[in-house]
Amino acid sequence: MPHHALKLAPQDCGDCPIRHRAVCSRCDGPELARLEEMKYYRSFEAGQTIVWSGDRMDFVASVVSGIASLTQTMEDGRRQIVGLLLPSDFVGRPGRVATPFDVTATTDLVMCCFRRKPFEEMMAATPHVAQRLLEMTLDELDAAREWMLLLGRKTAREKIASLLTILARRDTGLKAKAAKGAISFDLPLTREEMADYLGLTLETVSRQMNALKRDGVVELGEKRRIVVPNFDRLAEETGDDADGGFLS
Repeated sequence: MPHHALKLAPQDCGDCPIRHRAVCSRCDGPELARLEEMKYYRSFEAGQTIVWSGDRMDFVASVVSGIASLTQTMEDGRRQIVGLLLPSDFVGRPGRVATPFDVTATTDLVMCCFRRKPFEEMMAATPHVAQRLLEMTLDELDAAREWMLLLGRKTAREKIASLLTILARRDTGLKAKAAKGAISFDLPLTREEMADYLGLTLETVSRQMNALKRDGVVELGEKRRIVVPNFDRLAEETGDDADGGFLS
């Protein structure tokens, strides 16, 4: 743990904002009590490294609030963000002591951490916890495959529209195509980070964001506030099929 990460007092699982969709979503009273015994909270500031690639992780965790990025760096220094961890997403791999990625707090971040060994023992004794983690892992795999399509085939405009749509849905709790009227959310990534994640240049990201603004697809507020006047219009810009594609 970085020396300046804050360790927070635990809160009751019943009051947790990600309770209904996290790895513990199907746990009952006794199981929640067992989780209470092994959990603790950590808070990280934006830009802080949570764990470096190859480091030993003695914990697994759920993101409670904020966003983290998974990053790989090539030998020549080029960096690629290979994934984002949003609220309720799981950090770490039971059964593996090291992480293959740098995990960095993109925004101020709070994580609910579980000591690795007790969590692994609970998984072995509680099949529905392992099942829930498997479901989340398969969802992550599907998202990664869709991201391969995005990076390989979509235009720069479609890439940015897709990323904005994902973030809007996760931030506001929207279902695909369910929004009525304008929605707004805080963009957690800088334009440089968007470029790293989408495989674009900073100039291209800026140009396409301004084009989306000019065309009325989004409005750009202060401090990276994004207003989407019509969610369907933004979804159309992603290039996905009528079923919602990678949004469903």
